[in-house]
Amino acid sequence: MSKESQRVILVTGATDGLGRRVAEDLAAAGETLLLHGRNPAKGHAALSEIRKATGNQQIHYVNGDLASLADVRRLARVIAEDQPLLDVLINNAGIGGGPQPKIRETSRDGYELRFAVNYLAPYLLTRLLLPLLQRAAEINGTARIVNVASSAQNALDFNNPMLERNYDGMRAYSQSKWALVMFTFDLARQLAGTGITVNAIHPASLMDTKLVREWPLMPRTPVDEGAHAVEYLATAPEIDGTTGQYFSGMKQTRAAELNGSEELGGRLWQLSEQWTGVRTTVN
Repeated sequence: MSKESQRVILVTGATDGLGRRVAEDLAAAGETLLLHGRNPAKGHAALSEIRKATGNQQIHYVNGDLASLADVRRLARVIAEDQPLLDVLINNAGIGGGPQPKIRETSRDGYELRFAVNYLAPYLLTRLLLPLLQRAAEINGTARIVNVASSAQNALDFNNPMLERNYDGMRAYSQSKWALVMFTFDLARQLAGTGITVNAIHPASLMDTKLVREWPLMPRTPVDEGAHAVEYLATAPEIDGTTGQYFSGMKQTRAAELNGSEELGGRLWQLSEQWTGVRTTVN
């Protein structure tokens, strides 16, 4: 991982798994970090442990429940009140298909839970934090958004987007990640020329995280492999200016064929504004 100067980096879902390892590595590199989690006790414990292990005191904990759009808005306000700018946003937090994939759960707003946490929350948080990212790009010449996706992708069924019929947890997970990649491509087009880059990444297959442990018989990849790939996308100078791309590990590749459709992306964007209540224009 390369580092040209100290950056302010927000990592969502930073209290365990992939996010925790990314946060540890970035802290060791001397970055200023905002660690997000939804459990205050766990979050402050992670904060203390990372500070002690790395000697980096420029680490702060921010709490937020991504299953609540109101709390996502509150989280964005807290960050904006405390930080003048944001150099890198890593949308990492997410949930898998669930240990009981036939049981449909909903968010506090009544949306299918996996779609709400894995897609609507990062969509809304990113839109709300764009002014901080734009300020970083104006001052430093660049800012980055990294969306942690997955190779598991299924196109959204616009006639049944919240899977109220024929529910399956893995389908819910896969379409939430598809939507996140679609958002990546659309936002990158809208932010072209601003200095803000937006890319999506499948870090590694079946990493040894809580999400994968829901299926105990599956083989697991070391978390380090995925963490290094995310860190590369977040900080490597050699990909400065690269935007609107999908990475598998550290290699730029193609996402699912339908992800390139601007028509589908536009339709998803309009619905996402309705679902989240966002009405601002991205410039």
